[in-house]
Amino acid sequence: MAGVVKTTTGLTGLAVAKRPHHTLGVLYSKILRTLQKMPESAAYRKHTEEIIKERSQILKANSNVEAVEKQIGCGQIEEVIVQAENELILARKMLNWKPWEPLLKQAPLNQWSWPPAQPQAK
Repeated sequence: MAGVVKTTTGLTGLAVAKRPHHTLGVLYSKILRTLQKMPESAAYRKHTEEIIKERSQILKANSNVEAVEKQIGCGQIEEVIVQAENELILARKMLNWKPWEPLLKQAPLNQWSWPPAQPQAK
């Protein structure tokens, strides 16, 4: 490997990733496997799958970490790894929560309205 070797991320508490391509590849695979367990019509699955597949293609197409960071555009590769770890945690929670299923009871009137209705002054 030629060139400068990264010794620090410059971010407190975030160490340099030793094998970022491998780590991200494993995380992206786990996220995609988790998403496959959700209905194809689930909005979370559709949008997350699209992003993860796009990032996975970028990762496979580039062996250069700097090129991956630039194309993904979400910070240093170590930050992207943290994002992927958090997405995997969320995907597993979404699988448990099943937000695509209908509500158990009718939502209160105007629950999804913003800003909330203000009471009329007397």
